[in-house]
Amino acid sequence: MLNAGNAPLIRPLKAAGIPVAIHLDGLESKREKWRGAGARYYRWAEKVAVKQGVEVIADSQAIAAHVQTTYARTCTVIPSGAEVIDPGSDRLGELEVIRRDYHLIVARLEPENHVLEAVHGYTISEETRPLLVVGSAPYSQWYIERVNEVAEASPSVRMLGAIYDRELLDQLYANARTYIHGHSVGGTNPSLLRAMGAGAPVLAFDCEFNREVTAQRALFWRDADSLAAILDEVAEGEIDEELTQLSEAGRERIAEHYQWDAVTDAYEAMLLRLNAGRRRTGRRSEPASTESLA
Repeated sequence: MLNAGNAPLIRPLKAAGIPVAIHLDGLESKREKWRGAGARYYRWAEKVAVKQGVEVIADSQAIAAHVQTTYARTCTVIPSGAEVIDPGSDRLGELEVIRRDYHLIVARLEPENHVLEAVHGYTISEETRPLLVVGSAPYSQWYIERVNEVAEASPSVRMLGAIYDRELLDQLYANARTYIHGHSVGGTNPSLLRAMGAGAPVLAFDCEFNREVTAQRALFWRDADSLAAILDEVAEGEIDEELTQLSEAGRERIAEHYQWDAVTDAYEAMLLRLNAGRRRTGRRSEPASTESLA
């Protein structure tokens, strides 16, 4: 099962003799959209999931460490995956941008993804290359409005909304001057993996998840001012060589640690363990020990 929110289903499934592995999918109780009653539910559900799941899956070592520290329970660590791609640049003209001459954000517009700080940091920097913001959200309208207000401070900020055209989005990742990543609570983030696989130099919000995924081969920021300082260096051309190195490092990281074949092999091995435990006991498996691909 995916997401700790499904924890109430574990007990009846196990009672029916069906062993359950549950994927925690990040620290859900810390997401702004679940504040109040939702956050309290997720704290309860996480505890139940960790206690009752035959296997508990985390997609990063940082999530596994949280579970170990909080609940004294080991996790099976299986990250998400991505591809190393070279998608070309022939469709950039549709958005009137030039290869390596724009910055990119791809995110749901939610507070824990720090889009507001990223856009503000860009607007107070000396950088003049366009900033493309791809993403929306079905909630947090107040936050979306605030991001739009800040974006209006610079004509170079372009709020593009959601883009579901995979080919176009791949080309945006692959040809960005930088990819600005503000996610902070979701473990191994697919957008970050996708950007790295496409060779986008990463400017990442400084948190344990992003440091783990990038193996610290990124430029890290904590607020609008620290991001603006990095973008000032980009504007002056002071770190062009470093950006090239980060692009290569990201692609190497994806090739070595986040390949889909390894991810699916790990899930297959986990399912075989669950099935073997079910046959041994006739009802349920024992919790598994930690495995890691990352």
